[in-house]
Amino acid sequence: MARWRQQLGLLAVGVLGAFVGMAVLAAVQQPPVPLSRAEVRAVAETVVATAAAQPARSTAVFRTILPSLVLIRTEGNRERAEAEGIGSGVIVNENGTILTAHHVVDGARRIEVTFADGTESDAQIIDATENDLATLRPDATPGVIVPAVLAGGVQIGDEAFAVGNPFGLSGSFTAGVVSGLNRSIPIERGARRLTGLIQFDAAVNPGNSGGPLLNRDGQVVGIVTALANPSEDRAFLGIGFAVPFTGGGGGGPPR
Repeated sequence: MARWRQQLGLLAVGVLGAFVGMAVLAAVQQPPVPLSRAEVRAVAETVVATAAAQPARSTAVFRTILPSLVLIRTEGNRERAEAEGIGSGVIVNENGTILTAHHVVDGARRIEVTFADGTESDAQIIDATENDLATLRPDATPGVIVPAVLAGGVQIGDEAFAVGNPFGLSGSFTAGVVSGLNRSIPIERGARRLTGLIQFDAAVNPGNSGGPLLNRDGQVVGIVTALANPSEDRAFLGIGFAVPFTGGGGGGPPR
């Protein structure tokens, strides 16, 4: 009898333990309490605020270069006195010196530049290189001059950003990658070649020439000089070229 009571006691303890375990499991497995609308709204606002506080890298690149960007307009050329042209440039020192592509201003009767703050001025060519770079000295400069930072050493696959004034659309910004290095293209109907060029696929069109090609830190790694196009439309086909600042056939900026 004693043994039977002992076994019954153990069975009761076992059953009680099972019920306690089930109760604990049920408590652990209870569904979460749903958030109120106010709590959901608060979480969403926090996520949006966090995202807004950290803009995309491309946005930061654009904000960095915009104060240094210059719109260039030209009047007259070697063929026609009434011809007008448009291009881009970038401020490269505290004196307001502008770096651009030489073909944008070559032979122009008048060069007019417009800075990011709206300041307008005539400008003169002060130096040029064989690889289609030129520096301009404006007659007047903005009250605040923000020179760009020049860099080099790009690699295939690096992010690349182009900013300029295609078709007169000022401050247009595009993104892509470096597609190739040390490219060579003919100019002046094949009489001469530009060498050591950076090939990139950020969209550029007429009016981008002379504008900066930028790396992911907003530093200028080259000056846009040409786009590849077998047609007469001069439309973007995904192949642009820029003169680099280091290496590749005398691509450094004029001094």
